[in-house]
Amino acid sequence: MKKFFQHVFGFVVFIVLIAVSSTAGYFIVAYLYRNFNWHTSDYIHHLIAVILGIFILGIIGFLISLFTRAKHINHFQEVINALRRIAKGDFNVYLDLKIDRDHPYNQIINQINLMAKQLKEMEEMRQEFISNVSHEIQSPLTSISGFARALQYDQLTQDERKHYLSIIETESNRLSKLSDNLLKLTSLESTNHPFERKSYRLDQQIRNIILACEPQWVEKELEMDVSLEKVTISGDEDLMSQVWMNLLHNSIKFTPNLGRIRVDLRKIDDKFMIKIIDNGIGISKKDQVHIFERFYKADKARERSKGGSGLGLSIVKKIIEMHEGSIFVDSEEGKGTVFTITLSIL
Repeated sequence: MKKFFQHVFGFVVFIVLIAVSSTAGYFIVAYLYRNFNWHTSDYIHHLIAVILGIFILGIIGFLISLFTRAKHINHFQEVINALRRIAKGDFNVYLDLKIDRDHPYNQIINQINLMAKQLKEMEEMRQEFISNVSHEIQSPLTSISGFARALQYDQLTQDERKHYLSIIETESNRLSKLSDNLLKLTSLESTNHPFERKSYRLDQQIRNIILACEPQWVEKELEMDVSLEKVTISGDEDLMSQVWMNLLHNSIKFTPNLGRIRVDLRKIDDKFMIKIIDNGIGISKKDQVHIFERFYKADKARERSKGGSGLGLSIVKKIIEMHEGSIFVDSEEGKGTVFTITLSIL
């Protein structure tokens, strides 16, 4: 409807310009005839008036085109300048040109603004990623350097040397795990990561991983409540094993001695639902929003003491998404945490 009125308005303006041009041509010719005593036939008189009116209309059109062309050139130049700034790495670009919403330029401008916004967000994520990696690497390197320097003192007892060497070994393992997780996450986020889908028993896989973690939950005297329906899925078995290993390790890590962990697998309609429930220390509502972000730690001091890097849940989420599934967390501080994974029947 808006375009219809725009066309009508344009047509009316065109008619008005023709009328104004014709009227101007008529009065100019009349003026010339009256002051210069020209005498010609009425036909010639009207013909000259029409030609002059067309000439005046052409001048008006030319002046209007100059104005609109200059405006378009200015807009075009602003777009070029914005693209040049983006090409140089300046993503603080926002074009606010006064153009009608239905104008073809408007879509281009909106896309440039969107591109600049997304590139800015990506750059901020890149800077944050570099900062987090640097921080995570610097912490164990500082410990290793400090305790290696302490080992140079001859006055140290044998027990002190063993203690310092144990810390160096722990921090070295932490660095190795961080490097491995970084490579793993980078590979998962690329398009070249191998993905070998096959049919296999999910219940057997989860049961085997629970048994593999037995030394950890037996040491803390945890009660393991396992309820697994017989389920066959199509997926990458190696990748999915990383999901269950990571989630179970987290539950064991943050559940106090004599606590309880429940693992539940069942089919609901056309989906499989897996719940890993513990009565551990829990996660605050504020932290639950960010729990799957890279390097995010709900309690940085506590996580560091337990050797975490903040990458495990990011890897878990990525693998679940590769299998077209979803993962959610529901937790309450001091009462425990529930991770719910939903997978489609493929």
